[in-house]
Amino acid sequence: MISIAYDDGKEIKENNSTNRSAIDVGEIHTIAAVAENGENIIITGRKMRSIHRLRNKKLAELQRKMSRCKKGSKQWRKYQRAKMYVLSKSDKQLKDAVHKTTKQFVEWCLTNKVKEVAFGDVDGVQRNTSRRKKKRVRNRRTNQKLSNWSFGKVYKYLAYKLEAEGIQIAKQDEHHTTQQCPCCKKKRKVTSRIYTCSCGYSQHRDIHGAANFFAKTFYGEIRELDFTLNHTKYLRIA
Repeated sequence: MISIAYDDGKEIKENNSTNRSAIDVGEIHTIAAVAENGENIIITGRKMRSIHRLRNKKLAELQRKMSRCKKGSKQWRKYQRAKMYVLSKSDKQLKDAVHKTTKQFVEWCLTNKVKEVAFGDVDGVQRNTSRRKKKRVRNRRTNQKLSNWSFGKVYKYLAYKLEAEGIQIAKQDEHHTTQQCPCCKKKRKVTSRIYTCSCGYSQHRDIHGAANFFAKTFYGEIRELDFTLNHTKYLRIA
């Protein structure tokens, strides 16, 4: 393998936009974001989830077959090659899906004249997922979902694509943004796709999280936004 670095001659574009945006990154919906002009978007990550599930299913099947073979035998090596093929193929599919997702978001930012983007810092959420722990924090299904979450790649791809367009992006603390009501300040855990509060407030869970994250980052506290959110735009990758 040879790795070559070269200068493509492209310069960072000048961006005179003024709007700000905040992203609530998720496992089901890869990106949920709001912009200061009221526009908001959800880009679903269901295709990436399906790729992960199929990969895990095939790997588990091959692993069972390999466990019944003598390590290093002709049949064992055959299954090992099949395993490497599955990993290589799924990795390329996931990379393509993340590229398409981040490209859609960058285009949305340019359309809505976004200058600055806040990205939810979820580092550490995948910790304590091992089944070997004496005290398991989460169940097996949730552990697998979190282990498959590609939020690191999403940030990495967004960073260089946004910066090329002159748009700033930085990770910010997003604690309690999905639980707290921006109107009455009460906190509650969400179990459905719609966040509702006893005070009458209601919003899609991911847009609610993105809006609270925007307020926490740019206003310094979780409160109602200074602008009204428009109809949510849904996108999915082909």
